Amino acid sequence: MAAAEAVIRAGMLKLGAGMPGELLSADRGYRGPRVPCGQGHQAEFAACRDKTFDTVLGPVTLGRAWYHCRECKHGFAPRDADLGMAGASMSPGLQAMNDRAAATAPFEKAAGLPATAALAVTASATTASATTAPAQAAVTAHVWVTTPDGTDKLTPLAPATFGNSMPAAPTIVVDPTLTYQTMQGFGGAITDSSATVLYRLSPAARAATMRSLFDPVTGDGLDYLRQPIGASDFVATADYTYDDLPAGQTDYPQSHFSVKHDQAQILPLLREAKALNPHLQIIATPWSPPAWMKTNGSLIGGRLIDDPRIYRSYALYLLKFIQAYQANGVTVNAITVQNEPQNRTPSGYPGTDMSSAQEEKVIEDLGPMLHTAGLRTQIFAYDHNWTEHPNDAAATPPDETADINAYPQNVLNSPAAKYVAGVAYHCYFGDPSAMTTLHDQFPDTTIYFTECSGSQSADPANTFSDTLKWHARNLIIGSPRNWAETVINWNLALDPSGGPHVGGCATCTGIITVGPGDTVTKNAEYYTLGHLARFVKPGAVRIASTSFGTTGWSGQVMDVAFRNPDGSTVLVAHNENDNPSTFGVREGGQAFTYYSTGAAQTSGQYLQIDFGRTVPARQVVFDTGVSTGDYPRGYTVTTSTDGVNWSTAASGQGTGQLTAVSLSGAPVRYVRMTLTASSGSWWSVADVRAYTLTA
Repeated sequence: MAAAEAVIRAGMLKLGAGMPGELLSADRGYRGPRVPCGQGHQAEFAACRDKTFDTVLGPVTLGRAWYHCRECKHGFAPRDADLGMAGASMSPGLQAMNDRAAATAPFEKAAGLPATAALAVTASATTASATTAPAQAAVTAHVWVTTPDGTDKLTPLAPATFGNSMPAAPTIVVDPTLTYQTMQGFGGAITDSSATVLYRLSPAARAATMRSLFDPVTGDGLDYLRQPIGASDFVATADYTYDDLPAGQTDYPQSHFSVKHDQAQILPLLREAKALNPHLQIIATPWSPPAWMKTNGSLIGGRLIDDPRIYRSYALYLLKFIQAYQANGVTVNAITVQNEPQNRTPSGYPGTDMSSAQEEKVIEDLGPMLHTAGLRTQIFAYDHNWTEHPNDAAATPPDETADINAYPQNVLNSPAAKYVAGVAYHCYFGDPSAMTTLHDQFPDTTIYFTECSGSQSADPANTFSDTLKWHARNLIIGSPRNWAETVINWNLALDPSGGPHVGGCATCTGIITVGPGDTVTKNAEYYTLGHLARFVKPGAVRIASTSFGTTGWSGQVMDVAFRNPDGSTVLVAHNENDNPSTFGVREGGQAFTYYSTGAAQTSGQYLQIDFGRTVPARQVVFDTGVSTGDYPRGYTVTTSTDGVNWSTAASGQGTGQLTAVSLSGAPVRYVRMTLTASSGSWWSVADVRAYTLTA
């Protein structure tokens, strides 16, 4: 086939006139929000790289140098003395463009979503296949929105038709040729408390509720559950394990093991969920080993007794759980060996202080057992917060301080790592960028996000709004953008008091609330998860897209994009601002960085890009992002293959968000844009894209 040139089309959506906190999903067809690091620097965590990969166009140099924050390892502003311009700030890297051409299909939506909204858009992609730009087939995007006041809850909007005109609004660029992780699923947990309240419903109401949660056609289509192994902090009556014994007794061969407790309610609900959604998967987690295995003889607190017989018996306990569930018709796809192992003082509920060294010993026994039993259950390490809570860190034994904020890394650097498929994270301290940090250190390690509970706001009237906004930023968008393959909340269902529970969280909310009677209320978690689970299908991959918002509050639109196995593209967007925001959407090769002079434009300021390798670029696009007035008033672009010898490629003036510079297609590695005119406006670059030919 003859060479085909990349075709770019564009369209527009509006997060418009209304409520703060909206969430929007669009079927149609992501890349790095910027967040302030601990030192107040601006960092773009999804693009942050400490080393060069094949997919990185970097390093980017502003004049002569850029730096990493020593605490968070993200990029931050070089000092003025180190720059070829004044006052710049930037991110450390650019994602490489795929050399294949890709046609893009934009969509337009004139009427809008409220501020701080979430959006889902879905549509089918097209491809360029001719030697010249072909006529573009019309593509329709389907749009759903949820607003923080609850006026809209996954409400479908009028379909939006893609067009060929370039939107005037700040534009999100989606690149389906640049792919990241494959998504595994989204859901919650059928805890003992959840099972109890679901069984308070009449059979007809319970069946309807389960369909609304798990049915992929008529409901949310939840397809990943995290199941407690024994009691968690949400039990209806009393704590339990599957091998409880009188004080002073032991059962190393697990002769008394039984899952009888779960056979009454939990297992039937799991089988029903699987029947409703055959794609359902389960990761299982214990809150505590049986008390007779622990130093304090209690399910609450304490440690595993440091004895090879205990490690082996505990591994056998976990194996027997997997086998017992399988015998009851429920497959356990993955397992962790301890929930929140650095929570040393659980508040009246089961928990275990387990160092990474002890976790490694359990895994080294469990891994071979799973293999011998012919089970394909994967083992995940850690299962705790993005960053260790200061209280947990302060209580670390003196000889285990190496585990502070390095627990999963320690496991992955140990002999036990050969049995570990991935690492699991929770939301209760830190931010999602910790998952990208781990991915950069261990790029072949799978990352799951496995727990985050909603919580009642100080004013209960604000709970829906507060949950929608925080979960949209940190879970629904922030976690996939940081390599998480799952997004799993906590309790599937609770009663209006947030129970029943014994100890533990007194303000937690479920995905749904059950009661009084057969009343079922769908909480914000139901809708935030629905913006993913209803549209992102099994086997979908995250694809690149620019994102202007952050997991903190930046007042901009943030987003994440996916490509489904059927070729459709899903964009989930969240407007963080209290004011309406209009944004364009465009699909094509993309890369994310951020640079701003932070001062008036003057001749001689420049931005230099290192692609990391030579590429036959036909065009480079400099994108201002939301700062649409910060375009270059005059520029010269030069290129080089070695960074020493430069050739002038083009000169001109920018006119808006996108400054497109045509190149010859000859191999280049370095591109430098130098300003040739002065202006009172700053010069900002939020996105740089390179376009090539494909055979």
